[in-house]
Amino acid sequence: MDLNAPLPPRRASLEVLRAEASQELETVIHERLMSGEDPWDFMEELPEIDELVVYLLRSEAISANGGQRPSQTRDYRVLRQIALQHPELTNTVWLLLGRDSSTFAWASGAGHDQTTQPARSSEVVDWPSN
Repeated sequence: MDLNAPLPPRRASLEVLRAEASQELETVIHERLMSGEDPWDFMEELPEIDELVVYLLRSEAISANGGQRPSQTRDYRVLRQIALQHPELTNTVWLLLGRDSSTFAWASGAGHDQTTQPARSSEVVDWPSN
């Protein structure tokens, strides 16, 4: 596994990715409403459009790496590469990196321990302790 490998090439523009993410979010909201959930209970926990775009790009990077779950160091580098390739997503990427290490717990698979802190290095951010 090459930690410095670039992200796979993406053919869609950021506008298209945002439109796809918006449709996905609308679908999630619709399904939750149809299942009888109160929007006051779940709207704040849903990710924003740009967060969904970052999750999508991260997912593609994982798929390009044979579907192997990334280490926290690899995750950091993938997210940093997303910010470099899509400057408009930089704030979102850094907000996600600033959250605790369980940010991607749902995307990494059930039973995967996401509570450990990354190793200290000059290229790895310090995770805040909440």
